Amino acid sequence: MEIHLEFDAFPVGEALRYLGCSQEDSVNRRLVLEALEPLLAAVRPRYLWKLFELERPREGLWAGGLPLEGADIRRHLAGCDRAILFCATLGQEADRLLRRTQVEDLARAVVLESCCTAAIEETCDQAEKEMKARLPGAFFTTRYSPGYGDLPIGIQGEFLSLLEAPKRLGLCASDSAILIPRKSVTAIIGVADHPLAATGSRRCEGCAARENCPYRQKEEYCGR
Repeated sequence: MEIHLEFDAFPVGEALRYLGCSQEDSVNRRLVLEALEPLLAAVRPRYLWKLFELERPREGLWAGGLPLEGADIRRHLAGCDRAILFCATLGQEADRLLRRTQVEDLARAVVLESCCTAAIEETCDQAEKEMKARLPGAFFTTRYSPGYGDLPIGIQGEFLSLLEAPKRLGLCASDSAILIPRKSVTAIIGVADHPLAATGSRRCEGCAARENCPYRQKEEYCGR
């Protein structure tokens, strides 16, 4: 499924946040807007998702035959009987644009990198809204991605295969579980037929920028 990101509705403030800039920084806001135009013209954000029954044999947790190992994901999905597994990507176009910009202008590439991160995060937000709309009356957890907490990042390849992402989106995982194209996300959302205990307002567990986030490196929180 495809997501269309509008220039006028793009969360410029998020790109500034990933840059570590204030919302009032007019100079960097202009640079973000300049980087956004070619980015949004180039990318074709898409996503896939499937809804699975959760299985809990003995002390384990499984979704669609995929083992979800770790105490953190078990806590996150406590009270859920189903889970959405989904992936989203900006596609190879974003990677090509980033590589070209890194050769031409490294400073501009830093701004573009933040725009790409904001773009994939916005793609996930819009995809999440569309998925939830297809499950009226259900209740949901926040997103939780492989590699966060003690959920092994090594499940990325099997995760993507379960969604047929290599075939349908060209989205794969390297031998070291790095997503290719780079500006991509995999995530899990718990689903229940009753209200769930709050999992916290922080979105770090499903954020596309979590691996290189300057806020997390300083043990701070961006406020999302």
